[in-house]
Amino acid sequence: MSRNFPAATPPAAGRVYTPPAGRVYTHAERLRVIAGILMCTLLTALDQTVVLPAIPQMAATLSGGGQLSWVVSAYLLTNTATTPIYGKLSDQMGRRAVLAPALVFFILASVLCALADSVPMLIAGRALQGLGGGALMAVAQSAVADVIPPRERGRYQAFFAGTWAFSSIAGPIAGGFITQHLSWRYIFWANLPLGLLALGLSWRGLAGLVPTGARGRIDYAGAALVLFSVGALLLALSAGGVDFPWVSAPEAGIFAAGAVGLAVLVWQQRRATAPLLPGALLARPAYRDVLLVSGLNSAALIGAVFLLPLLLQWLYRQSPSAAGLDVVPLLFTTTIGAFAAGQVTRRTGGVRPVILAGLVVAGVAFALLAAAPGAGGLVYPVGVSGLAGLGMGCLMPSTLIAAQSQAARGDVGAATGTLLLARALGGAFGATMAGAFLAIARENLVHGFRQGFFACAVVQAVAALLAWRMQDVQLRNTVEAG
Repeated sequence: MSRNFPAATPPAAGRVYTPPAGRVYTHAERLRVIAGILMCTLLTALDQTVVLPAIPQMAATLSGGGQLSWVVSAYLLTNTATTPIYGKLSDQMGRRAVLAPALVFFILASVLCALADSVPMLIAGRALQGLGGGALMAVAQSAVADVIPPRERGRYQAFFAGTWAFSSIAGPIAGGFITQHLSWRYIFWANLPLGLLALGLSWRGLAGLVPTGARGRIDYAGAALVLFSVGALLLALSAGGVDFPWVSAPEAGIFAAGAVGLAVLVWQQRRATAPLLPGALLARPAYRDVLLVSGLNSAALIGAVFLLPLLLQWLYRQSPSAAGLDVVPLLFTTTIGAFAAGQVTRRTGGVRPVILAGLVVAGVAFALLAAAPGAGGLVYPVGVSGLAGLGMGCLMPSTLIAAQSQAARGDVGAATGTLLLARALGGAFGATMAGAFLAIARENLVHGFRQGFFACAVVQAVAALLAWRMQDVQLRNTVEAG
């Protein structure tokens, strides 16, 4: 970072490193950190969507399509389950020390995917990609908290919201273009230059950051239990209605395994000397409320992103490409909402009013979509979905900042990883919920969309009730807690 920054020395085992008192990062130094982690954000966001248009060609090339949905699911499973693990490790070992090996692992796994000659090999490569990719978001967002005080963080949220919106749009477009004009394998080969660029920028940008947490024993048992329990629950949500009927012995067995794993995890974390999950934070009602609100908002967001393109295609007779473009306003207004929320929290220092307002706006928008699915011209669903995006976008930075602000500096990574896990679980539930309503009302699509969007509105209403009772988190002007 700056030349007068003292050399980083690892803290002794069991002790927390305390940065120099009064250390304030300049805007230029903050931008250097952000430049490195934005590439990581872009990489992980693109990899979630860029393969979607390529799945038919993968099926033809590899002579099998029955299990190709796992090309997406395998990545999401391992990526999601590892985020709290990487967050905690980055507290103990340092952001760069965790991020750099994970990026190298991600790049090597991309090579394996590009060389895959069978569906199982491709799925294995994607699962390994997720193991590396789980560090990208958890460590990136934790690094932001290292250099930018909570109250100032909203000033930079437009960078991250814009990156996610761009990736959501560019991923399917780029994937379709590469698949049509080259080969699906080039999707994975493209990760090499992008990954190396991310590695170089983050290596330079995170050079001045030092470990913030106690460097003690790593909770391997907790990590294994998180992988098992979260993986089982996500597997049940992904496989239900696709690989197994919802009411079936295999589906019940997977859910039961996940529930037992969570129970054992709770028991183990209470007894671990250096627990993986931030136990002190999880004991605080305000932090738990933030996790629940963020998870519920993600459920509504992913449910809407699932329903809207199908609504435009099936009821408004749009082509798939046109429906994809009509979703852009939802993604664009999400970016505007995130930027606006950042500016408001920067000026007021409170997050609860912004979270509550965003939930109300999004809930009203979903209620409007539920009231008249298929009515009017395209302006109605596209415009109302833009309103929903504005509301949901307000929660993206606000819940993250609220969660990080309640953590001691040595637990920021763990707090961030746990929040991202809550968002991912909420998103998986939202997609499952939306698909279930459409499947139940297969003979009456209007009814199915009405129920689906109404469920999104109910989810937002529940989140709003939680936000109403939630204690407001006042954002400080310093990186260190006062």
